[in-house]
Amino acid sequence: MSKTPTSSLIHEDPWHKLRQFTQARIGLGRVGTSIPTQELLRFQLSHAQAMDAVHVPLNEADLIDSLAQKPAIVPYLPAFSLHSQARDRLTYLQRPDLGRKLNDASIERLKQHSDSTPSPYDLAIVIADGLSSYAISHHAAPFIDALITQLHADQRHDWRIAPLCIVHQGRVAVGDDVGEAINAREVLVLVGERPGLSSPDSLGLYLTWHPQRGTEDSLRNCISNVRPQGLPYEAAAMKCFYLLAESRRLKLTGVGLKDRSDDAILEQQRTQFFSLTSTS
Repeated sequence: MSKTPTSSLIHEDPWHKLRQFTQARIGLGRVGTSIPTQELLRFQLSHAQAMDAVHVPLNEADLIDSLAQKPAIVPYLPAFSLHSQARDRLTYLQRPDLGRKLNDASIERLKQHSDSTPSPYDLAIVIADGLSSYAISHHAAPFIDALITQLHADQRHDWRIAPLCIVHQGRVAVGDDVGEAINAREVLVLVGERPGLSSPDSLGLYLTWHPQRGTEDSLRNCISNVRPQGLPYEAAAMKCFYLLAESRRLKLTGVGLKDRSDDAILEQQRTQFFSLTSTS
């Protein structure tokens, strides 16, 4: 008795070709009334990867190594190794409020450093594991490298950047404690976003002007899904640099600060176009 080839049992979905443009689960096809076994296994793998992203602890030694390999980052090392008030992962997941605050020992370390520094920093960069250690281990170093390169190239301002701060069991608002303790005008928090079934390693960026404990989320700006399959490092760095420069000019962040970085690019392209046509 001959066996029917597996491929002939699968009814392809008309949207199958669109899968080359997205990681979304579209055009899966079907076998009978169910999805193909291969797609089911891929779904289960993605679910396992998302769970691992939440529970696997951040390897700080590997992170430091990846940061040290970027020449633009080296001047801001060694980094401060800090911890939130959530003593472990279980507490972090059950008590979100504790992940938003630094523990006393971490605050004291930053204040001692601040007391020995004559003037405030323009920017503090905080790396928090958040809900995805994968996001930090994969994307923090290349993004920070791209951002600092742009800051160094800024012809309008000199940016005084604090030593990098790595916070274990940290959430977005933990950056307020860091910025306040280290005496920084602005704080940028890199945090692992909540994993999705197609994106277990998305990196989120949160910018806050004049950080202090109790700052409302409406006073922050966010750039999300930073990763090669989402918003690439260079594009994210450009948007972040624009917001940093504008927040420094306007002395605010949040709903009062809009991302018009794309407008600036379009205006530049328009100027270049008209300059070319006028000389032709």
